[in-house]
Amino acid sequence: MELTDQLVGGGTSNRGDFYQASTVFQQARADVALLTAAIAQDRNALELLAGSPIADDLLPVALPEELDWFADVPVGMSSQVLLERPDVLAAEHELMAANANIGAARAAFFPRISLTANAGSASTELSGLFKSGTWALTGSASLLQPIFDAGRNQANLDVAKVNKDIAIAQYEKAIQTAFREVSDSLAGRATLGEQLRAQAAVANAAQVGFNLADLRYRNGVASYFDVLDAQRSLFTAQQATVQVQAAQVQNLVTLYKVLGGGWTEPRTAN
Repeated sequence: MELTDQLVGGGTSNRGDFYQASTVFQQARADVALLTAAIAQDRNALELLAGSPIADDLLPVALPEELDWFADVPVGMSSQVLLERPDVLAAEHELMAANANIGAARAAFFPRISLTANAGSASTELSGLFKSGTWALTGSASLLQPIFDAGRNQANLDVAKVNKDIAIAQYEKAIQTAFREVSDSLAGRATLGEQLRAQAAVANAAQVGFNLADLRYRNGVASYFDVLDAQRSLFTAQQATVQVQAAQVQNLVTLYKVLGGGWTEPRTAN
């Protein structure tokens, strides 16, 4: 912007070029302010989580080349891990409060399948659950007999039957939500990996372009505006790469969450 202003003053450029350069400069200022605020907010969240101030030397200056903060998702991971999700546990407790046999409920509603295939992708069994008509809502009336003990808790009363129908429907919904969220997260994991590789290649190409433009300028072959233009392209590519990296980390966090906090062995049903 300053160079263009000088050229305008010398009569070798026009005000349109100056305002174009000024627009780019002011947008960069806005980006810096936005990202500075985001960093401060993230640091506040981290200090709240830690319960104390975080020293500067403990904070990273950049994302690492390999985002390996989480253990990789194992191949053939059993759907049993989803039984530790808080929403599934809550639904099971609602059933137990109505004197349900949780083992029978799991047998009726909970698919025992492998969630993952190679490279942490969704298994064909998991993908198959959501094909048209494969996993429709089940009528709960016929399931009351094996899941609930006959005659207990005034089971013959209409109100008790309705309450048990509701508990079964909520349990079935919690299970289907769990499998859907895992399937969505695994699908995002596969596409984000490919997107990051492609975007990293774009950033590398932009870096080479900037290096060449700078070399041409230093040898008097190109103008400094060529360097600035290449630098702007490099900045855009680098920013897009960081955004994809952030999305990949967020996907890992989401996957860890929807799996119930990891892949530990579930408790046995009572």
